[in-house]
Amino acid sequence: MKTKSVSKLKKDFDKIYSVWIRSKNAHDGLNQCYTCGHVLEIKKLQCGHYWSRKHLGTRWDERNTKPQCISCNMYQEGNKPKFTLALIQEYGQGILDTLEIKAKSPAKYGKFELERLIKEYKLKVKE
Repeated sequence: MKTKSVSKLKKDFDKIYSVWIRSKNAHDGLNQCYTCGHVLEIKKLQCGHYWSRKHLGTRWDERNTKPQCISCNMYQEGNKPKFTLALIQEYGQGILDTLEIKAKSPAKYGKFELERLIKEYKLKVKE
C-alpha cells in the first residue's frame, strides 16, 4: 500500500479540519460567521484564518481559525478589523501577541503527526 506524502496529508487534514471548524458550535446544520454574524448552512461557510494558512504554526490552531462566510473570508480578505475585535472579545488582548508568536515560529508536521490529527478530527466531527 502506497503511503501519502506530507503534502497530501496536509490537504486531507485541511478538509477535515475545515469541517470541524464550520461544525463546531453549529445548531441544526447552521452556524454563524465569526466576523459579520450572518447565520448560514455549514456547507456555505469557510474555515477563515486570522493568520493565513501559510503560517504552519497557526494553520490548525482553533483560536486562529473560525467559520466565515464567503464574503468576509474571500471578498474582504478575512475581514481583519472585525476578526481582530472578535478575537480580543473572545480571548482577551493577549491573543494577538500569542497568535503572532505562534505564526512566526517554525513549525513542522510529519506524516505520523498528520495521520494522528486526521484521525482525531474525524472523531471530533462524528461526535
